[in-house]
Amino acid sequence: MTNNISIIGGGIGGLVTALSFDKLNIPYKLYERAAYLKEVGAGIWLSPNALQVLEWINPALLKEIQDSGNSFNRILVANHKLKPISDSNQEFVQKTFGYTTMAIHRGKLQQILYKYVAQESIELNKTFKEYFQNSDKSLKVNFTDGTSIQTKSIIGADGINSSVRKQLFPNSKIRYSGQTCWRGISDYDLNSELKSVGFTLWGQKFQFGISKISDGKVYWFAVKLSEPNLQDDKENLKNVLTTMFSGFDPLVNEVIENTPIDKIIRGDLSDLELLKKWSIQNICLIGDAAHSMTPDLGQGGAQAIEDAFYVSHFIKKSKSIETAYEDFYNYRKSKVEKLVKQSRITSKIAITNRFIEIIRNFTLKYTPEKYMQKQMAELYKLDKTIINNMYSS
Repeated sequence: MTNNISIIGGGIGGLVTALSFDKLNIPYKLYERAAYLKEVGAGIWLSPNALQVLEWINPALLKEIQDSGNSFNRILVANHKLKPISDSNQEFVQKTFGYTTMAIHRGKLQQILYKYVAQESIELNKTFKEYFQNSDKSLKVNFTDGTSIQTKSIIGADGINSSVRKQLFPNSKIRYSGQTCWRGISDYDLNSELKSVGFTLWGQKFQFGISKISDGKVYWFAVKLSEPNLQDDKENLKNVLTTMFSGFDPLVNEVIENTPIDKIIRGDLSDLELLKKWSIQNICLIGDAAHSMTPDLGQGGAQAIEDAFYVSHFIKKSKSIETAYEDFYNYRKSKVEKLVKQSRITSKIAITNRFIEIIRNFTLKYTPEKYMQKQMAELYKLDKTIINNMYSS
């Protein structure tokens, strides 16, 4: 039997693509390397562009995700002493879109998405190895366990280190940002003023972000300039981090101190050099496999979710899969490339010298609210006309 479309990767982008295919009755099979999905990782922010896709898939799915996370009424950038630099009230976003950005445990989000996918269309414990083009343009996919499948098309949703991309675009390059990041889940109760705030502290050549993800649980991340591929001494890690952030507001070290050591993860921050296309014939990349960005705008997951929405609609309305993938890239290219570039710039200005800090803080503080609202409306907009056009054509 030949699959119609094989999705490689059961992360957020792959699962939302599967859910979108279920919604539009597009036959597929999803292959995920994990033997089972457990609640690992740290937190993720989901902005209204992502939440609109989840609501379109199933309002009950959106509600379960919202009930399992925490929505923000403010997004704050502050200095290291928690003095506001940019304080964005989310009332405008709430009125415009019906909800605001929220934070949730990444593993919890993945489990909820998995639960809603048609279970017969997912196969776990399947690690992609390679593909081969058959004479009839179909594809053979080999897995590392020695098994193989036949498929008409592949969607690579397997992340920044995508094995599908490495074969499809062997010259693609991952760029190290010069920064490393620790992420953690702390057993900590924020005070009432901060429970509905997503906030980041910039200063002293460090960055520290904090947001409540559920009752008694706080997601945090810590960023500094670093050589790549360094390892932590786990026994001494908390001392290293608390010393590093000793000049910050005391809240920062309280959050670190209340984090179990096995809940602290380190990873270097990288992005993907922009690709000139995301597909060749019947093979296409989405999410981080296609356009990984640094996490500074909190849009990596949201853009993978947007990809799922758009690629599924282009497949549904196009006469050929190749055309669908080309149209998908042409439609998404402009927004995604802009965000990749903006994320990289933000990562540089978040950790910089004191002179640039002063200019940056002044600029952010005096940016007009109307301008900020316009930027948010543009970023969070989901083009629903693609649905209308599909059903009217």
